[in-house]
Amino acid sequence: MVDRVSWVPEGVNVDVPSSARIYDYLLGGGHNFEADRETAEALIRVLPVRDMARRNRAYLRRVVLELAGLGIRQFLDLGSGIPTVGNVHEVAHEVAPESKVVYVDFEPVAITHAELMLADEPNVTALLADLREPEKVVAQARELLDFSQPVGLLVVGVLQFIPDSDDPWGVLSRYVEALSSGSYLALSHFTADSMPAAMAAGEEIFARTAEPITPRTKAQVADMMAGTEIVEPGIVFTPEWRPETPEDVGADPSKANIYAAVGRKP
Repeated sequence: MVDRVSWVPEGVNVDVPSSARIYDYLLGGGHNFEADRETAEALIRVLPVRDMARRNRAYLRRVVLELAGLGIRQFLDLGSGIPTVGNVHEVAHEVAPESKVVYVDFEPVAITHAELMLADEPNVTALLADLREPEKVVAQARELLDFSQPVGLLVVGVLQFIPDSDDPWGVLSRYVEALSSGSYLALSHFTADSMPAAMAAGEEIFARTAEPITPRTKAQVADMMAGTEIVEPGIVFTPEWRPETPEDVGADPSKANIYAAVGRKP
């Protein structure tokens, strides 16, 4: 058993790997434990997960900058994870310091650390909540966000942890329904379309964690965008979504193994 440190809430089992803490480790963060690191290293042996995480994070930054540039001043970040460099509010505030951001995660470590970091940020808050309960999440988010005005809904690298039995398509549609016209949905999602054998091996490793994964096809990701009009360049791998330089795309963007798409609610 790892010695408990001050930023770990009571009741958190640090011996069970967590997707948020694995992601934190892959991005070079320090809020993870031996079980998370061992699982991450096992994943590294079968998938280019460090590069996948880095490209997914870069996509998030580009999306926030894009939406902020279009005038979006409110963001709801579902499955936000443990705060690390380039958080949504930091990126949005580069464009508009008045931007409001609500982070949502059900990982207590993520929210505890976020609350510490956001103590002096009146326009940013973090909610410990399950994204599978849209009405509850939106009701809490309304304390800071005005849903009569456009919102940037960020669902980046999280829905693969929601099994088919929990109907992620229906869950997401309820969030989109709560958004006003002119809002945007930004999504990214694991897929096995490009590296099926490697992703199958990754699934086996994730099955031993608190949150197994369900990679999905391009068509299944397209269904998640229902209720929005997908903007250019459509559903692509994360490095292909409006890259800043050719180097961002790389030699084989399909190895990102994560689809990305952004849609506008008409």
